[in-house]
Amino acid sequence: MNGEEFLKALDSICEEKNIDRNLVIEAVKQSLATAYKKNYKSKTNVRVDFDEDTGNFKVMSYYVVVDDYIDSTFEYDDEGKEIEIPPAINPDAQILLEDAKKMVPDIKVGETIEVEVTPKDFGRVAAGAAKQVVTQRIREAEKEAIINEFGDKQDELLVGLLAMEDQRNYYIDLGRARGILPKKEMIPNEVVKMGSSIKVYVTKVEAGSKGPLILLSRRHYGFVKRLFESAIPEFSDGTLIMKGVAREAGLRSKVAVYSTNPNIDPIGSCIGAKGTRIASILKELNGEKVDLVKYSEDPAEYIKNALSPAKDVIVSIKDNVKHEALAVVNNDNLSLAIGKKGINIKLASKLTKYKIEVKTMEEIEKEGNK
Repeated sequence: MNGEEFLKALDSICEEKNIDRNLVIEAVKQSLATAYKKNYKSKTNVRVDFDEDTGNFKVMSYYVVVDDYIDSTFEYDDEGKEIEIPPAINPDAQILLEDAKKMVPDIKVGETIEVEVTPKDFGRVAAGAAKQVVTQRIREAEKEAIINEFGDKQDELLVGLLAMEDQRNYYIDLGRARGILPKKEMIPNEVVKMGSSIKVYVTKVEAGSKGPLILLSRRHYGFVKRLFESAIPEFSDGTLIMKGVAREAGLRSKVAVYSTNPNIDPIGSCIGAKGTRIASILKELNGEKVDLVKYSEDPAEYIKNALSPAKDVIVSIKDNVKHEALAVVNNDNLSLAIGKKGINIKLASKLTKYKIEVKTMEEIEKEGNK
């Protein structure tokens, strides 16, 4: 490849891949300097120059001019006689003034003398080094572009295609990158099909040695949060505010919502006309139950709402500092308040951030009679 061909190829690749031309040239020059020292066993100070007009590279070996009478040192022998130690000259990087003057008569100590040492076959070496550097820069540029594209997608909802799977993971095609969806992060008991579209929640994005690492989930509570926000426009315009989500993936979620407009019912807005809005969310959650909880600034009221589907709940705050509360229910609502395997009270506690104790009135009366 001659210089003109190299320039055309360089400009074409840099434009196509959006790579800084100067960065590539500097990287090629450094690579060529290293290649020259290795292939031609040179220990000299070497610099590679690039001619922007011809596209040719030149290898320049440079030497610092020194005077062997300057910086002489002295030592003393066993008899106390002074011995002059001439300064050490590094022939690979330095040249004596008297030798330098043979090449450049008016040169002075401390100046640099340069000699072109470009080998005859250096064009081939340059082409190989340039190809390697450009390939590396393309990889780096593509990694940077992907990181820039997905760097702000953490905690967001994305749609991808199920591309591959192995024993532990599904691999989701997200366009310019693939995300990893561990099978343990799937909704329990859901069945998916290769090649189908799938919604995923991004839990982590970081740069890796082989490219960006994008970790995904469908069982994270954030998945439910983003599903509601994407399906219900009132969250985007600020009419509705999501105050919290507590989730036991595959079983039940509790979503606390609040309306900034007193004329708009937050629960009804989430359900939608004839249940159309909530239906699309429930379909995505593979049948997982969702309790919509009306948020209240009053902790007792909030806890009461969070214990739904239990009704006729009376809540008293035992300790506001320790966040402890007592919920009193009748016998008919006890099992509903606690839930199967304690799931309802567990999620209500998570949502409200209160430790909730549930008792019946009969239990309280018995305790009072003791």
